[in-house]
Amino acid sequence: MTLHSTIQDDETDKSAKPSYFNLPPLDVSVAFPQATPASTFPPSASDYYQFDDLLSPEEQALRKKVRECMEKEVAPIMAEYWEKAEFPFQLVPKLGDLRIAGGTIKGYGCPGLSLTGSAIATAEVARVDASCSTFILVHSSLAMLTIALCGSEEQKQKYLPSLAQLKTIACWALTEPDYGSDASSLKTIATKVEGGWILEGQKRWIGNGTFADVLIIFARNTTTNQINGYIVKKDAPGLTATKIANKIGLRIVQNGDILLKKVFVPDEDRLPGVNSFQDTSKVLAVSRVIVAWQPIGISMGVYDMCQRYLKERKQFGAPLAAFQINQQKLALMLGNVQAMTLVGWRLCKLYEKGKMTPGQASLGKSWITLKARETVALGRELLGGNGILSDFLVAKAFCDLEPIYTYEGTYDINSLVTGREITGFASFKPAAMSQRSRL
Repeated sequence: MTLHSTIQDDETDKSAKPSYFNLPPLDVSVAFPQATPASTFPPSASDYYQFDDLLSPEEQALRKKVRECMEKEVAPIMAEYWEKAEFPFQLVPKLGDLRIAGGTIKGYGCPGLSLTGSAIATAEVARVDASCSTFILVHSSLAMLTIALCGSEEQKQKYLPSLAQLKTIACWALTEPDYGSDASSLKTIATKVEGGWILEGQKRWIGNGTFADVLIIFARNTTTNQINGYIVKKDAPGLTATKIANKIGLRIVQNGDILLKKVFVPDEDRLPGVNSFQDTSKVLAVSRVIVAWQPIGISMGVYDMCQRYLKERKQFGAPLAAFQINQQKLALMLGNVQAMTLVGWRLCKLYEKGKMTPGQASLGKSWITLKARETVALGRELLGGNGILSDFLVAKAFCDLEPIYTYEGTYDINSLVTGREITGFASFKPAAMSQRSRL
């Protein structure tokens, strides 16, 4: 190709390129016919220790229903929307029909699932697409659960039924530009006025934030200096939300920057059960368990994809599955999935018996995401060049796992939560400089 030292007009520019330069890419099935892309999702092959036997008949039926929907409705279009970083709104009614929004909440049109059932549903969604699972998690395990645990009876009756059907969508806004892991120091403020509250501040990384009908906003009460919770409706005067661009993971999720400029919230939309930051712990204890099932689901999908790919793809006259080193990697991935699943299952049972501690939830989330990273990285190796294409799931899963490793408590913060519980010492803040060791 000839390069020009000055800017050329369009005709000159066109003549400098080959005639086929602007042709559309080949369909992946034509370009690489030897292996099946993830748009036709592989059958489940990761339940090697027959974990399904530990589930109740209702949980097994739910798993089957969610799996079938995700493979049929989501798998064929997920790579396209991931590449465009757009949300497939046409899927919302189908996801609503699954009756998983609201998870463990009982009444108000919510499904009242066991925590295990809710976790299994999360994993099955994430197995096909992590972004869809994050969309539901933010809506259900954070926003809806906050209303259920901390809202008034009137708020529950008003908001939960339509949220449970996904006829309205919610987001959960805690994180701020200056406060991520240190969320308890947030500086968005709520000032009491006649008939309600005035909210001023900024939120960042808020999933579903750009299109949510209902926004759960956490702000500091200027009178008590404590964190309170508020229900804000879309298009409230002074409220704006814009999409965060250029993400490499969970690209379908519409994370938003939210600006609150003197947003009025009536008294009836203040959440009466949120009177300090500690009250968010009731919600996070449940959501952290559910989040731990996202990397389990992602790893299940990656294993399923790799197992099929290695049988289909041939080199040196044999399927890749016939090579010892590939079998070793596949076995390691499979072992990880079994261990992650059983840790996640035990967390659910501890919670259902009222025995789970914050440290246990944090260890589960941190350890599972760590093993998932290893599992997905092995899958990336096994697929070779196709391991960097979203068409074959693994590259997409590789990127989607990174924000999950970070949100709902980073690996490090969750490790410190567990560390505090097992030692009795909190080590979230650095030691004072004046106390520095002479060593």
